[in-house]
Amino acid sequence: MELSEIRTQWDLLVIGGGIAGAGILSEAARLGIRVLLCEERDFAWGTSSRSSKLVHGGLRYLKEGRFHLTHESVIHRQRLLAEAPGLVTPIPFLMPIHKGMGPGRLATKIGLSIYDMMAGRWGHRYLAQEEFLWLAPGLGRAGLQGGFLFQDAQTDDARLVLRLIFEAEQRGATALNYTRVLGLSRDRSGMVSGASLQDTDTGQGLEVQAKAVINATGPRAGSFHDPPDPGLGLRPLRGSHLVFPHWRLPVHSAITLIHPQDHRPLFVFPWEGAVILGTTDVDHTEELSQEPTMSPQEALYMMECL
Repeated sequence: MELSEIRTQWDLLVIGGGIAGAGILSEAARLGIRVLLCEERDFAWGTSSRSSKLVHGGLRYLKEGRFHLTHESVIHRQRLLAEAPGLVTPIPFLMPIHKGMGPGRLATKIGLSIYDMMAGRWGHRYLAQEEFLWLAPGLGRAGLQGGFLFQDAQTDDARLVLRLIFEAEQRGATALNYTRVLGLSRDRSGMVSGASLQDTDTGQGLEVQAKAVINATGPRAGSFHDPPDPGLGLRPLRGSHLVFPHWRLPVHSAITLIHPQDHRPLFVFPWEGAVILGTTDVDHTEELSQEPTMSPQEALYMMECL
């Protein structure tokens, strides 16, 4: 659909065509809301096509005592597994237990038991060293006591975004890519009432009105308006991955690796004939509109984990 073909009055305008915007669009369409989504580039251009492809239940949040967040993540993981079979799929996960590094066997057992109870299913078991190495033959023996096998989930992140958008359109929603939001418009009371749009291919513009506007642009959320609280701010972070051919790093399950330098967990997992290792967690100081790049220090950091 072209920009010139859409109506100018909407109940809801969603800015951003990543997973957050697509999810909002889908839910609004399900509720019968007249909703328009605008994305400046391809749908899922940013973070939503560059993730670790994992639909995890937030196991690491248990260590931080954030039980509610883990429970919420597990519930939604199970919902996605049920509602999107073939797109969101189970993936076996291996968590090694090393002597003197990372959580021990008992702490990990307790965490995984809580994890399984939240999901309503028992899905983990402990493997002795030899059995664990049979599933992860490339893992070093030094300090390895054994490990746990459990299940999480995996998805094609960009396809998930597209599926949500296409299903929303079937329910009457409108989604436009290559449509830039130039700015927000306000009514006499100062409330946001719409936006100025521009087709990035033709330069054509259009003013639309909306009863509500949701900014779902992720790290670029601060580019349209000031934060509602002056004390709030965005801190852009970057998580980078290394991609290997499968013959170079032949793994068949996702494996949690503990970095020897700072004891952060990293994941290595098979994906579409390749193997992905990640991720880093560093401040992103580059221009957000440009393609992000990995620093040499990030690559070295991840290689130290292998």
